[in-house]
Amino acid sequence: MPYTAAETGAFVRSFTIAPTGSGQLERLIFAVKDLIDISGQKTGFGNPRWQETHPPAAASAICVEQLLAAGATCIGKTITEELAYSLIGENHFYGTPLNCKAPDRVPGGSSSGSASAVACGIADFALGTDTGGSVRVPASNCGIWGLRPTHGLVSVAGVCTLSPSFDTVGVLAAGVDVLERAALVLLSAKRSQEDQPAAIHFLREAFDVCDPEVAAALQNPLRILQERFGNRVRNTSIREIDQEKEATGLGNWYEIYKVLQRAEAWNSLGSWIEAEKPELGSMIAESIELAKNLDRSLVPSIKDRKEDYYRRMNAFLGPRDLLCIPTVCSPAPLKGTVRKRDQAGKGYYVRVLSLTSIAGAARLPQISMPLGDVGGAPVGLSLLARSNEDAFLLAVARSIF
Repeated sequence: MPYTAAETGAFVRSFTIAPTGSGQLERLIFAVKDLIDISGQKTGFGNPRWQETHPPAAASAICVEQLLAAGATCIGKTITEELAYSLIGENHFYGTPLNCKAPDRVPGGSSSGSASAVACGIADFALGTDTGGSVRVPASNCGIWGLRPTHGLVSVAGVCTLSPSFDTVGVLAAGVDVLERAALVLLSAKRSQEDQPAAIHFLREAFDVCDPEVAAALQNPLRILQERFGNRVRNTSIREIDQEKEATGLGNWYEIYKVLQRAEAWNSLGSWIEAEKPELGSMIAESIELAKNLDRSLVPSIKDRKEDYYRRMNAFLGPRDLLCIPTVCSPAPLKGTVRKRDQAGKGYYVRVLSLTSIAGAARLPQISMPLGDVGGAPVGLSLLARSNEDAFLLAVARSIF
């Protein structure tokens, strides 16, 4: 059924900005997550006090300018989780955008409004940001396509900062063709004519962390990959990559993300929070407290480990090699069921971040594809490529699915 923008609850402000040029995005409309600047508009960052204490943007973010110059029309700014600091999609101040594929479930965050606008058919594509999964998780939850690009390839000028070691600008779209067209504009890249992977590694520990229902729901697309590529598909342990013989599962990758993200989040937000003492939703307040109280003596060794894993990943993956993992560990949670300090245990939050931390720590591009369903709730399957092989990754996804 068609939805209006109001029915989705996805937008903080609706307006129209005409294209400034022409190109491969002509006649497409897009929405922008409200932590990305648009000239003359205030950037809210998901919190009323942030909006009150910051002036209107002097210029649009470079990523927005690129899309307008390629012929796309902007239709407004979408809800983000407060300070981009959650993967759930329930904003304490602005509400929960509609997950139209599973209305009783959250859309995922922090690019919740962008995912909702695309899934509900209001926008052809939308800009989100992805630090720890904020494009990939809502793409999976809402049954759409999502791309986290290689870290550093898409400009983040004019984008609110959370954790610079992980922050990226990504794209959400209902179909792979539009996703590819928009992403190539942001990447300043041409469509890849090469779409045949040399190897696809089904990452064992990534499937082990998932609910059995998710693993079962992804069997058909995995079978398609196996049938199409035969002995190029391999079952691989992440221990072959990180060489951490004492590690179990994905916990060592999650630790990298947890420590560096908290350290950098406090660097980015701490001064404003201490000065303004803004009201925060309970989960966001707790996350900020963890960031503030982090033992920062851990940071140097964790930073060294991140760079070591990055080098090991690039040594392991050859040209046109891919990793294959579930995007999420579970279907989107039911609304109102994820409460504070799920992050502290072994629950949904930790398991999802264990999966998303692989691309984050190794600076890999990752595409989430809407290929699974658990009792009517979408779940995504992801492919990851070597750093800077984003156009190839998009071409593979286009050719297979």
